[in-house]
Amino acid sequence: MRFTLLTGAVLLVSAQANAAIEQQLTQCAGITDKLERLVCYDNLAASIQVTTVTNNTTAPIAVAPVVTPAAAPAAVATAAPVAVAAAATNVEDNFGMEVKRVQENTTDKIYLDVESIAEDAYGALKITFTNDQIWKQTENRKFNLKVGEKVFIEKAALGSFLMGTESRNAKVRVKRLK
Repeated sequence: MRFTLLTGAVLLVSAQANAAIEQQLTQCAGITDKLERLVCYDNLAASIQVTTVTNNTTAPIAVAPVVTPAAAPAAVATAAPVAVAAAATNVEDNFGMEVKRVQENTTDKIYLDVESIAEDAYGALKITFTNDQIWKQTENRKFNLKVGEKVFIEKAALGSFLMGTESRNAKVRVKRLK
């Protein structure tokens, strides 16, 4: 008898909670602005609490979500304009600076010691460095380099790289093999 009453109460509460949730979902769906609609859904999800009821003879029974009445629409009315204004300000502040911020966090130049040098059939250098990186010359001009010499590799235009030494003003275009 007690189990039947408990089950009936659970079904009654869940039907009422589902009706309230459906009503608030329809209100959120009616909002045309994407950000405001998302804030409405987030507030609705935050206001739902799942509780469990334990019975002496059975395992815990999940009860329908408890919804605070009209909490989501009121929260949307106050939080949405603030969120939209903050997002617009953030977008305006970052506009045109995305690439610069990415570049600030990267290294533009590294220094390496030459471990070995090999030439291919066309005279292009294949350089192995002490850190096991292997780079290959991509230009057809002569570039003198010695084992043990310290060189730098720096970023150039369009994602390419230049290799040179501090002792002379010559650079050659290279690409990384390994």
